[in-house]
Amino acid sequence: MEFDESFWDERYRLPGQHGSVWSGQPNPQLVAEAADLVPGSALDVGAGEGADAVWLARRGWRVTAVDISSVALARAAAAVEDDPETAARINWQHQDLTASPPPAGTFDLVSAQYLHLPAPQRDGVYRRLAASVAPGGTLLIVGHHPSDLETSVRRPSAPGLLFTAEQIAADLDPREWEIVTCVSRPRAEGDPDGTPVTVQDSVLRARRKARA
Repeated sequence: MEFDESFWDERYRLPGQHGSVWSGQPNPQLVAEAADLVPGSALDVGAGEGADAVWLARRGWRVTAVDISSVALARAAAAVEDDPETAARINWQHQDLTASPPPAGTFDLVSAQYLHLPAPQRDGVYRRLAASVAPGGTLLIVGHHPSDLETSVRRPSAPGLLFTAEQIAADLDPREWEIVTCVSRPRAEGDPDGTPVTVQDSVLRARRKARA
């Protein structure tokens, strides 16, 4: 199965249990890792229905929220129509970052939450995301750990889609980056039958060193 624009548009047309695909809450690892950062400019990659972008904007960030699905972005923008102050801090962009990279050296925070691509494609995208971080800025990449495949939760099973934080960290030049967090972090989730399961998130947070 190809997770392209048409796939995600169709996915976002189908409401989930909350009347939306996702919970409407920001991703927990974003909250854990970004709550202590000084607000600036942020790139939210794979913004979906916008919960992460809204959380950042309400904390003072200027957010560029990018997603391949125009359906998702329309839902995200509609969700903040009654909150003009928050809406004014978010720039919703319909874009495929596998084909069109973000501008280099631009953002104080680049956040990619659960962006799972085949390994060769993922490596190229993550390199471009790292390049888009401004000196002194933060790169935050979170994904499902490969060990989740041994649980009863639903995860994409194609080889190479899941990754460890160490795999992503290995591609960052230590002369340019300081690794702040590189862990497999447990999180409670329910499987399709509602059974509680402990899953693992791969969490990489790195700070780009300021130029001398």
